[in-house]
Amino acid sequence: MTNRFDTVRAIEWRDDRLYLLDQRILPASEEWVELNDARATADAIRDMVVRGAPAIGVTAAFGIVMAAREAFAKAGAGWKSVIEDDLQTLARSRPTAVNLFWAIDRMRGVMAGMDGGDPEARLLAEAQVIHDEDIAANRTMGELGAALIDPSEAVITHCNTGSLATGGYGTALGVIRSAYAAGRIRKVFADETRPWLQGARLTAWELVKDGIPVDLLADGAGAWRMKNGGVSWVIVGSDRIAANGDVANKIGTYHAAVAARYHGVKFMVVAPSSTVDMATATGADIPIETRAADELLSLGGKRIAAEGAGAWNPVFDVTPAELVDAIVTERGVVLNPTTAKMRAMMGL
Repeated sequence: MTNRFDTVRAIEWRDDRLYLLDQRILPASEEWVELNDARATADAIRDMVVRGAPAIGVTAAFGIVMAAREAFAKAGAGWKSVIEDDLQTLARSRPTAVNLFWAIDRMRGVMAGMDGGDPEARLLAEAQVIHDEDIAANRTMGELGAALIDPSEAVITHCNTGSLATGGYGTALGVIRSAYAAGRIRKVFADETRPWLQGARLTAWELVKDGIPVDLLADGAGAWRMKNGGVSWVIVGSDRIAANGDVANKIGTYHAAVAARYHGVKFMVVAPSSTVDMATATGADIPIETRAADELLSLGGKRIAAEGAGAWNPVFDVTPAELVDAIVTERGVVLNPTTAKMRAMMGL
């Protein structure tokens, strides 16, 4: 179900296959990619047709449905041994987003309880539940996070954390949607988010479609925007949260958190509990994906850097827990996170 400030969906299962809104070409063109097997699904995740940790998890779950269909067609009752290669292919697609591994493990749990019969219907039902649960969790997080915001002029967000990055509604952008609907904020400043420009291409596109006022910021302009006043919170998502509350998110998040603390602006992280990795003690233990230098050296397929220049292109950074004022999950809110508080929120 959608509402006035929630009109975007980017993952659809129809006609026995998966369709993804191609985020590489937004906002210039709205085109859907049709996927029929797990290998194509892994490629779509790796190539960033779909991105955002929750959306990757949902996509992988549907990828496993198609893997099971193919495995059963090949091996009948022996499908469980045949499907393993596809599961490993999906697992290798993006190393940092813990929701990917969470979704694969959850689907494995369903498979473990099945006999040698056709697995497709049961696995499809589970994938659809994962999708629906993500949207419901996002709505809950939206209300919890919005309640933390005293009425103010604006907030800043980084990267894209909306319906494009999730099953629907969004994590940090879900909080922003709820806060705007409740009259707690008047506008959003969105970092452009180099090198893939998710803020410029995706977040601004979502907010414009939903009628929420948005101004784009160059990535280096956030601190000066905070200095000029009117910004109460920086609100971001996460690809993995360590047991102590350290947060891995899109590169530039740590930069924003440091600037926020200096300027007295609060810093909120919004993510489903499936993003919390209690098996990872601190952010130092989170693997940080590095992508091709060409993503920085070129733009739109045209080189913009001097020939001979190299590039360092980490996709994520880690914001230490001491710079985080609030972590919001569907299980509740953790203020000034510590390991003990994270364990309590996770029911451990």
